Amino acid sequence: MKQNSMLAMILAGGRGSRLHDLTNKVAKPAVSYGGKYRIVDFPLSNCANSGVDVVGVLTQYESIQLNSYVAAGGRWGLDAKNSGVYVLPPREKADENLNVYRGTADAISQNIDFIDKFDPEYVLVLSGDHIYKMNYDKMLAAHKEAKADATIAVIGVPMKEASRFGIMNTDESGRIVEFEEKPEHPKSNLASMGIYIFTWKLLRKMLMADIKNPDSSHDFGKDIIPTMLNDNRTLYAYKFEGYWKDVGTIDSLWEANMDLLSSKNELDLGDPSWKIYTEDVTALPQYISAEADIKDAYITQGCVVQGEVKHSVLFTGVKIGAGARIIDSVLMPGVVVEEGAVVQRALVADGVRIGKGAVVGAADSEHIELVAKRVKGAE
Repeated sequence: MKQNSMLAMILAGGRGSRLHDLTNKVAKPAVSYGGKYRIVDFPLSNCANSGVDVVGVLTQYESIQLNSYVAAGGRWGLDAKNSGVYVLPPREKADENLNVYRGTADAISQNIDFIDKFDPEYVLVLSGDHIYKMNYDKMLAAHKEAKADATIAVIGVPMKEASRFGIMNTDESGRIVEFEEKPEHPKSNLASMGIYIFTWKLLRKMLMADIKNPDSSHDFGKDIIPTMLNDNRTLYAYKFEGYWKDVGTIDSLWEANMDLLSSKNELDLGDPSWKIYTEDVTALPQYISAEADIKDAYITQGCVVQGEVKHSVLFTGVKIGAGARIIDSVLMPGVVVEEGAVVQRALVADGVRIGKGAVVGAADSEHIELVAKRVKGAE
């Protein structure tokens, strides 16, 4: 694979338990976002746009839908002769019933033979559940220039939030001198984005040693990176400036969708120079009736709107009945809101029906209400 000496491995096996019922039947990276996308579209599109043409997607929990989705590599232009998206489920048993990855590093260790087959010089390891646009080729150029053993993408977060993240402390040249996992008293605000470039020969050696270590958690943040620092390896922070969102909770997923309504939104899904590719769903254009009242909304194809929609995001095929009111809400694909119903500060899961005259959510609620089951209305 010498035309591009870097191969990508996307860690897409997370359970996503903080998304509650949204991930009961689908893996977190397969959760819908932004009207017509899935979360995993972002790292896959970033790979395609960065010229990374061999991508392994490491799946685990509730992966049937995700496996079939990412196996269609043509969506991201990754199905040519020398490129491809490969689905890599875990092979080793945690117990007699279940094959799992024991940690982020173990996920790569179980696929050493897959990586060796392509003989890359560098391996890019990505989290599959963040929303952002990033040129990995520029990060690779920085890795090479620094002659680094590992380069870790970081983003500046507000200091008061830094204790929620893995924090990289660097010297003035950008070299990482210390890594702290969710420190109580952070020394810097450079949060790890879960995006790593490793020189493969060294990482391979470290993974082989990690496999044999009975005390290891087999995790990049807890084991591999601290070991590299202890061994005085050269680790550099790559500072990312732009939109990045970890959509691990209902509130943050709602916020990421709401960000699309802002004129200052840095994500810009319409940027022709950095397209985010997704499944092309066959649907009619949206229909807005004469009685509809719409202000500040993101409405995808296939929607039928007869009621009021304010500061909300409607995904593919949503139907809003006459007199219904949708305010500050995110409605996922196929949601039906019957006439007279009110939905406010809520996130409504795929295919849910909200009955006639029903009321969900509240204007003054502290958290966003997740509606994942049918809500009965007036009969």
